[in-house]
Amino acid sequence: MASDTTAVRTAGGRARTRPARRLRPGRAGLTLLAVVVSVISVLPVLYMVSAAFKTRSTVTDGSLVPKEFTVQNFVYVFTEVPFARYLWNSFFTSAVITIVALFFHSMAAYALARLRFPGREKIFASIFATLLVTAPVVLIPLFMVARELHLLNSYQGLIVPAIFNAFGIFLLRQFYLGLPKELEEAAIIDGCGHWRVYWNIVLPMSRPILSALAIFFFLANWNAFVWPLVATNDDSLTVVQLGIASFQTQYSSNWNYILAAATVAAIPMLILFFAFQRQIVESIKTSGLK
Repeated sequence: MASDTTAVRTAGGRARTRPARRLRPGRAGLTLLAVVVSVISVLPVLYMVSAAFKTRSTVTDGSLVPKEFTVQNFVYVFTEVPFARYLWNSFFTSAVITIVALFFHSMAAYALARLRFPGREKIFASIFATLLVTAPVVLIPLFMVARELHLLNSYQGLIVPAIFNAFGIFLLRQFYLGLPKELEEAAIIDGCGHWRVYWNIVLPMSRPILSALAIFFFLANWNAFVWPLVATNDDSLTVVQLGIASFQTQYSSNWNYILAAATVAAIPMLILFFAFQRQIVESIKTSGLK
């Protein structure tokens, strides 16, 4: 009968035994559940990629012609439609929104976390309350405001309304509340104003949380569909998600083209996630709720 102990060597060179670690039933169940959920999540992606490299099944002389491996689906996507333009529009708007939003959100969060002024808590509560308002509720008022400001059918109309994000301000404020005040107090004693404290001390210490928020903002705007659909009708401003939707209307039976376009659109998201997944986890661990 195998022993449930393992041998370890102490500092004096003597060997002693200790009970071997067993996988608890609860932890084993969670591990199994995580594996099942991961497989379920990955299978659609694998199917999308595999189908993007295959031809469409056809019937010839009463017999079904099997699918074959090909890269012509991707060639068709980039030659028959301006898909590269769609990718550029999504990249440009997502990058600009991410940079501008992080700059203004970090300043607002620092002010709400560190500065003392009348109505600070009420302002933060008002910002936080906007998280309870869903996008369809403000879609029509936002469209009317953008129309009055002549922002429709322009890059400004795609960028400006998407800059504000209460989640970013909330997460950054929680992160700033956890920073040691001694560093800021020492900088103020040395003669630094609030701007220099924010720019030279707070921002460099905020790189982990800013990296994670940059990924969140970029991916959210890369996948934006409803607002670009409402705000633009110019083909030169079509973003990648609207381009894929147009594929579904034009090539409803040619799913190989649609899945090829979806695969190309998913590549930046996968690269960002796998490259910065550690920053995402660290931001969640370090921000907390304070």
